[in-house]
Amino acid sequence: MGTPIAFVIHPELRHVPSSRPADLMLEEACLLANAIGLEVVHNEVIALTKLRAGSYFGKGVTERLGDLAENFTHDIDAPVVIINTSLSPVQQRNLETQIKAKVIDRTQLIFEIFGARAHTHAGRLQVELAALSFQRSRLVRSWTHLERQRGGSGFLGGPGERQIELDRRMLMDRVTRIKTELREVTRTRTLQRSNRLRSETPTLALIGYTNAGKSTLFNHLTGADVLSKDMLFATLDPTMRELDFVSGRKVVLADTVGFISQLPTELVEAFRSTLEEVVHADVLLHVHDASSPLVAEEAEDVVKVLGDLGMDAETQAARILHVLNKADLLTADNEQVTSLQNMFPDGVLVSAKTGDGVDDLLAHLDRHLGKSAILATIYITPTDGAARAWLHQNAMVKSSHFDDHGHEQILVSIDPADHARLCARWPDLGVLRAEA
Repeated sequence: MGTPIAFVIHPELRHVPSSRPADLMLEEACLLANAIGLEVVHNEVIALTKLRAGSYFGKGVTERLGDLAENFTHDIDAPVVIINTSLSPVQQRNLETQIKAKVIDRTQLIFEIFGARAHTHAGRLQVELAALSFQRSRLVRSWTHLERQRGGSGFLGGPGERQIELDRRMLMDRVTRIKTELREVTRTRTLQRSNRLRSETPTLALIGYTNAGKSTLFNHLTGADVLSKDMLFATLDPTMRELDFVSGRKVVLADTVGFISQLPTELVEAFRSTLEEVVHADVLLHVHDASSPLVAEEAEDVVKVLGDLGMDAETQAARILHVLNKADLLTADNEQVTSLQNMFPDGVLVSAKTGDGVDDLLAHLDRHLGKSAILATIYITPTDGAARAWLHQNAMVKSSHFDDHGHEQILVSIDPADHARLCARWPDLGVLRAEA
């Protein structure tokens, strides 16, 4: 059969300013096509003075694309024509008729990628729900010949149930069943999250634009074996692992799906249960591709998706730490590094691929998580062995010494919640001092 081929077209409206250069948007669309195994044999930016309501492009453009598609069809299968924007159902159908080839828009392309990447049951359900929600608005009247059937007589007579109505009802039935299954997935994740909250284990979530290197960093930090490739949306299903710091602090680190510009709202809604791990995380590690010429624009896209999830700007500012990944791809140009530091003053430069800067990142995280900790001096008697073991497991022991009677004085750095739990569990312990 060979590799399926594709044309990638990026339309650019001349009188509508864009925050991104057209050539970079075209390049991203080509990478999206490559991500599902399509070979891009033709790509171009088409400048438009105005949009055609019926077919998006004018007659000259569609005829030229039709001729190109016909030339390729003589040797191999007909190409898929990818239009890097959102098309209405009518525009898509008319373009397919005029070009005589399969036409999909950016939204459908992203759906295809998500469908190919989802491996867990929950992931497949969420992708299917998003696709069905998208298709629901695109059912077209392609079965009007059935209107000749009559459903009654007299003034009650009229068209019988058309095929489009049957399709819509079957689609809605499937959507209802998927939502029921996803509610069970959400319930399970809520219970897991409650267990983590009960144990007071902080959660860190990796977020960022797709292909920023989140999974590579996740693997480096946790020793996991999550798929990490130089590919858009290489990882879709979330993964969680425990991460231990040198100080003894333990956290749960979550690797999440990457974001992208013009992420379909149907996907945001369908993946809401998965992305709740992001919403409820104590710290968000926003991983940036420091080598990308669009690092600022990609950061804005991530901020927008977080806003769609209900996280306001104040909450984002309080929880987000910036990680400037792919530092190994930066040139020796100091201006580039200076620009990144001005953009993200507290950002940490790392290379998840080589490991450079990862230790600095871990130290930075440890300091951040320890900001709320308090210092407490605990007086332990020989009979309080369980309390001593608990302290070594749940607090950072700064120093310890015994007196002549075998009593131990331990100086610890401990989170306020753990300190309250310690006092409630062992109320007879002597707490000599507790300070910020």
